Amino acid sequence: METAKNAILSGKAVLGIEFGSTRIKAVLVDETHQPIAMGVHDWENRLEDGIWTYSLEDIETGLQDCYASLVKDVQAKYGVALTKLGAIGFSGMMHGYMPFDKNGTLLVPFRTWRNTMTGQAVKELSPLFSFNVPQRWSVAHLYQAILNQESHVKDIAFLTTLAGYIHWKLTGEKVMGIGEASGMFPIDSEIMDYDQRRLDQFDMLIKDWGYKWTIREILPKVLLAGEKAGKLTAEGARFLDPTGTLEPGCPLCPPEGDAGTGMVATNAVKVRTGNVSAGTSIFSMVVLEKALTKYYEEIDMVTTPDGYPVAMVHCNNCTSDLNAWVNLFKEFSEQFGIEISMNDLYGTLYRKALEADKDCGGLVAYNYFSGEPVTGLNEGGRPMFLRLPDAKFNLANFMRSHLYSALAALKVGNDILLKKEQIKVDSLMGHGGLFKTPVVGQQMLAAALNAPVTVMDTASEGGPWGMAVLACYMQEKEQGENLADYLEKKIFAGQTGTTIAPNAEDVAGFDAFLEKYVNTLPAQKAAVEGLK
Repeated sequence: METAKNAILSGKAVLGIEFGSTRIKAVLVDETHQPIAMGVHDWENRLEDGIWTYSLEDIETGLQDCYASLVKDVQAKYGVALTKLGAIGFSGMMHGYMPFDKNGTLLVPFRTWRNTMTGQAVKELSPLFSFNVPQRWSVAHLYQAILNQESHVKDIAFLTTLAGYIHWKLTGEKVMGIGEASGMFPIDSEIMDYDQRRLDQFDMLIKDWGYKWTIREILPKVLLAGEKAGKLTAEGARFLDPTGTLEPGCPLCPPEGDAGTGMVATNAVKVRTGNVSAGTSIFSMVVLEKALTKYYEEIDMVTTPDGYPVAMVHCNNCTSDLNAWVNLFKEFSEQFGIEISMNDLYGTLYRKALEADKDCGGLVAYNYFSGEPVTGLNEGGRPMFLRLPDAKFNLANFMRSHLYSALAALKVGNDILLKKEQIKVDSLMGHGGLFKTPVVGQQMLAAALNAPVTVMDTASEGGPWGMAVLACYMQEKEQGENLADYLEKKIFAGQTGTTIAPNAEDVAGFDAFLEKYVNTLPAQKAAVEGLK
């Protein structure tokens, strides 16, 4: 307690804030990199005019409420005010589209990663680049807006993502960490910058439209982990803390995406390491030792925060449908006057899945709240539950089918990576909400990917802690010390975790479930067409 209090009073505590899909979370760490205070703000995206978005007001008030929650936690724990910080880092849900004009005005509502509205754009860009361009990437949204002849495109002066926007508001700097930048436009890991050949290809592609900007001119400057990315301005300090208590001047590290902070939080930035982040969306990241033989629509090429190539399988849907069913059970229990905490409810239902038939007994579920390009569903989703008439329809199989559903699209993508491309992974780390109940999510993921899965003791801190660590790296790195060595020696030395190896029966059961899942995908597509 005294160490933490001294770090706060001396202005050496470091702050990481991450904008997740359902929660904005702040983590304050001391000089030993341990979390000493937290702040949270719950929020939800909204579907407006067919577009998943958050308003600028949502973003600003959410950030300020999250920070106020942190300040309150500091006061409650240590009896002191938070007036000065050693460094700050911001991260957010990757990709998306936030175009601004020369006056800093947002030209269209923020288009988040969740939108699957850029199908025509990616069908043209991927073959042009010989590189998979996912629908959620910023360049895909930009080109789709051009194809749609949206009038705002001519006025774009700056294109960024949510993390880049927050960083810009706090520092005035139009920069981006390379991992987050790799979700905007393809990166050349030889030069640690945007791929110049593909920049030129894009400019040639749109030259007949007559825009006065080039693609490089409107993209943020790329920075690597460890580089300084500006300082907190007086306006930025007031934007974060409207009370005026927080002093300006502290340095900020490059803003990153939640994929990059997940790699840091799980010590998975070395070659042949990987991690799986499982929350509202789910994605796996594997750091490659060799290039893939070709590009695949199901696999995105991004980078670590220090610029090394990563194969990413990103799926739009994970726990949203699971959460909806758990809330239904909560409502049911309340009808009988039974109060059950959400932690107990999740734990009980998840553990029940361990008693199920390995193949879910003939039950199949689709967790598609939105489209899922990995399985070819580009036009939105319809959560569905199917069963054979003679299926073993019980609670255990029901819960297991929904846990499998949360991982099914991820398995489809990783089967290409691990089986077709024969990519080797020495360690796979899990983090995110799916793993809060011990064992269950871990065991299901091990079955899905047929690989050992480790959950670190720090995994519950997740992205905001990883972002704080990146800010610490900027402050503490020694000459020539790379990010992987820094994490190994100064962050994770002595850390413990639990590892679960795949069980052959579980693996066979998941494969049997997936066969039914893939065979019934046409029913999901028909539901999208039929249920409006």
